[in-house]
Amino acid sequence: MGDTVVHLHKNTDPSPEPAPVTTLTVVPDPAPPAPVPLWVRSGRAVKRAVTHESTRATVRAVARHGAYTFNGGRIVARRTWDGRTGSRYERMIRAAEAAGNLEAAEEWEERLQRFRAARHHRRMDLLHSPLEAAKGLAVGTGMSIGVLVALGVVMAINNGDVGDVITPLSATIDFIALLIRIVQIVWGPALTIGPFLALLALWTVGSKQHAAPQWALPANARSSEGEPITPSIVVKALRDLGVPALRNAIKEMGDAGASMLGPIRIAGCGVEVDVTLPSGVSTNEVQQRRRKLAENLTRHEHEVFITIPEAARTVRLWVADSGALDEPIGPSPLVTDKTMTADYAKGKAPWGQDLRGDAAALSLYQRHLLITGLSNQGKTVALRSLALWVALDKSVQFLMGDLKGVGDWAMFDGLATTLIQGPTDEHVIQVTEMVEGAVDEMNRRLQAPPGSVFPALIVLVDEAQVAFMCPVKDEDKRPYGGSKSNSRYFMAVRKIHNQGRAVNVLMWQGTQDPTDQNLPKLVREGAHTRASLALGTESQARMALGDKAVDGGAAPNMLRPGLDQGTLVVASSGIDIPKGQSSITVRTHYIDDTAAEAITDRAKALRDGVTTLHAIERDEDRDPLADIATAVGDAPRVLTADVLKRLSALNEDAYGGWTNSDLKRVLDDAGPDIAYKSDGRMVVGRDRLHRALANRDEDYSASAL
Repeated sequence: MGDTVVHLHKNTDPSPEPAPVTTLTVVPDPAPPAPVPLWVRSGRAVKRAVTHESTRATVRAVARHGAYTFNGGRIVARRTWDGRTGSRYERMIRAAEAAGNLEAAEEWEERLQRFRAARHHRRMDLLHSPLEAAKGLAVGTGMSIGVLVALGVVMAINNGDVGDVITPLSATIDFIALLIRIVQIVWGPALTIGPFLALLALWTVGSKQHAAPQWALPANARSSEGEPITPSIVVKALRDLGVPALRNAIKEMGDAGASMLGPIRIAGCGVEVDVTLPSGVSTNEVQQRRRKLAENLTRHEHEVFITIPEAARTVRLWVADSGALDEPIGPSPLVTDKTMTADYAKGKAPWGQDLRGDAAALSLYQRHLLITGLSNQGKTVALRSLALWVALDKSVQFLMGDLKGVGDWAMFDGLATTLIQGPTDEHVIQVTEMVEGAVDEMNRRLQAPPGSVFPALIVLVDEAQVAFMCPVKDEDKRPYGGSKSNSRYFMAVRKIHNQGRAVNVLMWQGTQDPTDQNLPKLVREGAHTRASLALGTESQARMALGDKAVDGGAAPNMLRPGLDQGTLVVASSGIDIPKGQSSITVRTHYIDDTAAEAITDRAKALRDGVTTLHAIERDEDRDPLADIATAVGDAPRVLTADVLKRLSALNEDAYGGWTNSDLKRVLDDAGPDIAYKSDGRMVVGRDRLHRALANRDEDYSASAL
């Protein structure tokens, strides 16, 4: 029974009492916890002992040093075998033959023959060496004794003591006996210590080569991030990739896989190497293990790029220097060179740098453009930098729609013929009508006389997914958004994609997070230049760049959102792509708003002045008679054919389809003989026309009263 606790409670009630009363309350102790079974305590103790960091460190140390010694013995045995046999030469011969370098194979074969001849000569010498050694020993011993005796005779003559004749010989015998005694004393301990010294030597060899499992190595040895890429590191990374056929093939190769590798070349901020895979291993198996390959190469996933060159069963690895891709690439030449101009037809826009560190320039001539990616990855800046360059060609015209409307394109006010900015449905309607107007201009150009030359007209829509997703319909129940045959924005873009490039009417679009709903297939496949920033999935990468580019190694879905801003994968004939590849990765220059405004100021200075419309002028009720008077002007009479031309120029939408009968109908309604014949040709008389206008206005005023 446990102890009890006694609490004293004193009555302190202020009411009058004859005397305070003290009460006693006995509170028993809580019951003691049940004892933990012995087997539970033992299991917990064992678990703590096994999982304790000191235990794990001890296990790693034992495994590491044991592996050092064992693998050090293997290394020494291999070196000894290579030194005593021709296996090294045979490996080099097989590697040269596998690489197709017959000249090197012949050279190594010649070295092997010389090695075998020298070894045979040494072995033949060993057959005669015992007899020669015996003869040499006998002659040497006799000569030595003779010298010692002669020395003793000299000493005896000098000292006058005959006993000195054998003194040198006796001293030599005593010295030999001393050496034998020393050997007898040291031999026992040497036999005991010798094996330990041999093990220490093997351990030293193994430790220098880090010949132990990766998990057993110390932290400083395991952290090899940023180490140079060597052939042995590449082969080991491929061997440990988890492809059984590849691992077995490397083990069976006499050169340990060296024949698979081409030369390792410095390529910008990294290195590049072509790997010819053995039979039975597909390039797709390596591509699918990009992350594991990068980790085997002590790199992050985004620092290794795998592409497929033209050669069969070959993958091209580009491995960045550790951390190099996180460094900025420097300002754009558009910012640093204030005298730069552009040539739309023959020039290329300085967009950024490729992974090799070389300048990446893009030709925009007669190429529709599509840039996509996740939000806030630099899409607008990448698209705007191209527009800033081509704006320095004063012949290029712009129609721009920014369906985000936060001012990213405001600096083009005074450069673009039309600039619509805003995210609402009304802005989508305005942008759609702008694109449809570009279709009308394209049709006019297509019907021009052969040989006509037209300036480039770039129709640019940023955040185009807003237009494709717009649910609004017009008065004819035609949707502005969507991807059906009656969708106005979709059909206008398709028409420009189909025929626009022939007359320099180009469609540029920027969109977010591509899907079939916000970026229809026919639209994305109509772009000649397709570029993508970071995306979420491989299916989105295929939508953005196409199956061919992704199957060839393009992987914008492997870019790091938020970290690889401005880095995009480009598939286009307008940019220099390494032979055999279908895409190239470009790190674009960043041009901020202030620098962009400075560039547009230079572009405006090249032009005579552009009046920018911020809304589309819709059809309004026109006064045909007043417009005819405007077309006639101050001339006393004008041919009806010329009047029709002037009306069409005044308003293409209203009068572009007029014929002589339409003109005659309006004039006949206004009054007689406004159109009459002069010298056998129909003309419109100015005075008669003005008289009809004045009479009409008077009639209107009278009716209003």
